[in-house]
Amino acid sequence: MITLESFVSGRWQEGAGEPSILVDPSTEEPLARTSTEGLDFGAAMRWARERGGPALRAMTLAERAALLGAMSKTLRDHRDELLDLAMRNGGNTTGDAKFDVDGATGTLGGYAHLGQSLGERRVLPDGEPEALSRGGGWVGRHLLVPKPGVAVLVNAFNFPAWGFGEKAACALLAGMPVIVKPATSTALVTWRMIRILDEAGILPEGAVQLVAGPSGDLLDHLDAQDVLSFTGSADTGLKLRSAPRVLERNVTVNVEADSLNSAVLAPGTAAGSETYGLFLKDVIREMTQKAGQKCTAVRRIFVPEAELERVAADLVERLEAVVVGNPADPEVQMGPLTTAGQLRDARAGIEALAAAGRVLTGGPEPLTGRAAPEGKGYFVRPTLVRADDPRAAAVVHEREVFGPVATIMPYGGSAEEAAELVALGGGSLVASVYGDDAAWLAEVLEELAGWNGRIYIGSTGVAGAALGSGMVLPMLLHGGPGRAGNGAELAGLAGLRLYQRRAAVQGDPALLERLFGVGAED
Repeated sequence: MITLESFVSGRWQEGAGEPSILVDPSTEEPLARTSTEGLDFGAAMRWARERGGPALRAMTLAERAALLGAMSKTLRDHRDELLDLAMRNGGNTTGDAKFDVDGATGTLGGYAHLGQSLGERRVLPDGEPEALSRGGGWVGRHLLVPKPGVAVLVNAFNFPAWGFGEKAACALLAGMPVIVKPATSTALVTWRMIRILDEAGILPEGAVQLVAGPSGDLLDHLDAQDVLSFTGSADTGLKLRSAPRVLERNVTVNVEADSLNSAVLAPGTAAGSETYGLFLKDVIREMTQKAGQKCTAVRRIFVPEAELERVAADLVERLEAVVVGNPADPEVQMGPLTTAGQLRDARAGIEALAAAGRVLTGGPEPLTGRAAPEGKGYFVRPTLVRADDPRAAAVVHEREVFGPVATIMPYGGSAEEAAELVALGGGSLVASVYGDDAAWLAEVLEELAGWNGRIYIGSTGVAGAALGSGMVLPMLLHGGPGRAGNGAELAGLAGLRLYQRRAAVQGDPALLERLFGVGAED
């Protein structure tokens, strides 16, 4: 069993006290231990502000982009090692591990490419210049500059690689140093990533630090120019937003929280059509990939009432064919949940959903996975619940069961009703809609956009190319309104805004060009 140290104040440090134990969720075998007791997080914040921040702000955007490119390449060179750790500590299948690790390196690489196009400048113009006097001798414009603080990145257990990569890519390109706090239960992958980057010698001093365990008093050292970016439960997000230090210092907070994402099948989508096949494939993948432990997983399925029996039967058939077990067995298609606590929550959640409908396949009963020791591992069957009255099944729209669990429900067929039912979830990261009727799709899209951060349209035209609703791409928004946290990450250059300060500057246009490398027409 190895010990995970934190990387703070320029060195690797082991905490004192009783350690947290990280396990293989397929076998419950201990893998690593970690503690942060006794570490000086105030010093770590100062190290980032005094060393990392100035080093990054001295670099041009193109130089920061080159740093991201080097990070991406270095981590890709260690891909096999990281995949193995993701499989062991996260219970990932090979495909799930690739989804996480490749998502991290791909996002870092994507922002490296974007940053190269911004050139040898340190600040970005925002919007068009405004003439403030006749003749144009006095102008005003907005600039985006790095916040002179620290980006504290608190990530969820399900994506220890991608969570780090997507947040760090935007913060570092914007010019802010980061302190990464992965979930303790799956910190092994993030810990190794930071180790690899440190050993490669490509990180500016103080640019990236790691807290490999409980956060202690880290958040008590936040200040006005800092950013707290959090992915996790809505309850924890609320606690972070309302923390006294956050309120006192007006700390910028971004939250990605619970999300009851929906898949909607449009009326008239024929069985056997490419669109229907895409719907089935996507729903099964989004229910079972990462054992359903994804913020973008499908939780609610809405189908026209007349087609409910057929669609439910097709989904049940495919879900029952999924092999659940230890990912070390190559025949396993879905691994365990990540922790014993997650398993308890999932079982309780299935029971709550079942009380509002009936279980068609799966359920909360104990399961020994293939190639796992008898009675060991945090396994649950892929579970589909049917609720015939979606408006009466309040729990379906209120409780996210973070596992391979979804509820199928009917609707009358109108775009208005479909959108109304989706909105009962209170705001989601993504809604997926499947159909080929352009008029119906246009109507439902307009209604869905207010309640979902992203809309994925599955149709005949994209059946051979679409990556599925669960794929988060660096050039598009990742975030959603309401219960999803009302956050906003990625979306290309917009992803940098969280880590930048917008300032209005007035003056001589020629002088502004010399000072900031932006002209009146830039």
